[in-house]
Amino acid sequence: MSILVMKFGGTSVATLDRIHRASKRVAAEVAKGHDVIVIVSAMSGKTNELVGWVNESSPLFDAREYDAVVSSGENVTAGLMALRLQEMDIPARSWQGWQVPVKTTSAHSSARIEEIPSENILRKFGEGMKVAVVAGFQGISPEGRITTLGRGGSDTTAVAFAAAFKAVRCDIYTDVDGVYTTDPRICDKARKLDRIAFEEMLELASLGAKVLQTRSVELAMRYKVKLRVLSSFEEQSDEAGTLVCDEEDIMESNVVAGVAYSRDEAKMTLISVADRPGIAAAIFGPLSEAGVNVDMIVQNISEEGRTDMTFSCPTDQVLRAEKALNEAKERGDINFHDLVADKGVAKVSVVGIGMRSHAGVAAQMFRALSKEGINIKVITTSEIKISVLIDRKYMELAVQALHDTFDLDKAA
Repeated sequence: MSILVMKFGGTSVATLDRIHRASKRVAAEVAKGHDVIVIVSAMSGKTNELVGWVNESSPLFDAREYDAVVSSGENVTAGLMALRLQEMDIPARSWQGWQVPVKTTSAHSSARIEEIPSENILRKFGEGMKVAVVAGFQGISPEGRITTLGRGGSDTTAVAFAAAFKAVRCDIYTDVDGVYTTDPRICDKARKLDRIAFEEMLELASLGAKVLQTRSVELAMRYKVKLRVLSSFEEQSDEAGTLVCDEEDIMESNVVAGVAYSRDEAKMTLISVADRPGIAAAIFGPLSEAGVNVDMIVQNISEEGRTDMTFSCPTDQVLRAEKALNEAKERGDINFHDLVADKGVAKVSVVGIGMRSHAGVAAQMFRALSKEGINIKVITTSEIKISVLIDRKYMELAVQALHDTFDLDKAA
């Protein structure tokens, strides 16, 4: 038995016509001899509508009821697609998370998948079912309550099913035709990649690329699930889209695979902090407890026992960060002269596994930005990534300049 997992995002199932089109793609894979597990999102805009209803009904809502309401969007899509497939004489059945069951933690609205037993669906395949249409984004807690996995959770659901059922591949259908070297809306020279390594995709996803959810790429890398990203709006061939795979499966690649950006970044600086053992823990502990997602961290040289500490975080978490640090100061846990927030910055990054074996990438990057008159505020690096914080007004110029510098419009 050959099992294929296909995932359709919200835009791919936004209307009955689009559900019909997606069903035809499923039927084509069934005709090739696959048993198919389809993971569906809610119809485009439906989740936001449901969240709005919850907030309007109860601003301080019960998280368990939030999940009960918000998960219903995927249930509707799953049922409608199963009906469409049945009309096409394909044995199909819809499955909600609790029916599989998709076993998760109890963290409502941000649950993590712990186990997906395969017995129920495999038994139905054995009885003649050809397609299991599974509601993505949801599962069931140990307490027997419906849980949701957080935004983009249907991607994670799809990869988890592909791993649990040892699928030949996991196809992610979306509104773009693959993974690009950068955002085509910013750089008209952006090129679609035929293949990209898991590690590169993971970095790009975490740095702002919206094609795949970070957790789904982590899962795919851990369980060696071959992912294919492709458009649900274009005719497909066997080579369509972008394959996310092991580094060993890529014959030749550019030193830099892509340029990512994150527009909504803020730079926060604690001025004149006591430079002593444990000061970093005293600063970043309260930030962690407050749920602030800290990324880039730079500490200046100490003078007379005082130093400056700079970090970046999303702009919508600045107030939370300020509150946590000021409360820590009032408790006497830390002492600083001032806290300055700059909400006018953006993060731009270059990513590529080829950087491991090629020197000079950082110098090229900094030279390119210098030629455009772009000042770098903060720099961080890893084995396959270099990120900089710059003024937000220069973000698009920086992306275009770096794309040209590393010849990303040309294949390796």
